[in-house]
Amino acid sequence: MYLLRLLIIVKKKKPNILYDEISFEEIEDGKSIQILHIGSYDNEPESFEMMDKLANESNLTRTADYHREIYLTSKAVTEKQKTILRYMVGINNIG
Repeated sequence: MYLLRLLIIVKKKKPNILYDEISFEEIEDGKSIQILHIGSYDNEPESFEMMDKLANESNLTRTADYHREIYLTSKAVTEKQKTILRYMVGINNIG
């Protein structure tokens, strides 16, 4: 696996005992809705509202009560934080 080879290189260049606790796995979410949220985590509800609206308009419904957050930038500058918000959906069979 490519990531394991990179981890071996990093271990040699900059040793750290915590590297042994790293694990990699593939996650398959299936059909999802996602959005690129830019800004403070406190404003995420606004992005989720947009996602919920799209799901509703597309006759989709959430299939799980959790979501994924993929952090693309450092937490240093709040206004420029970029996070992918994603949750799984399925076709709404009601009605």
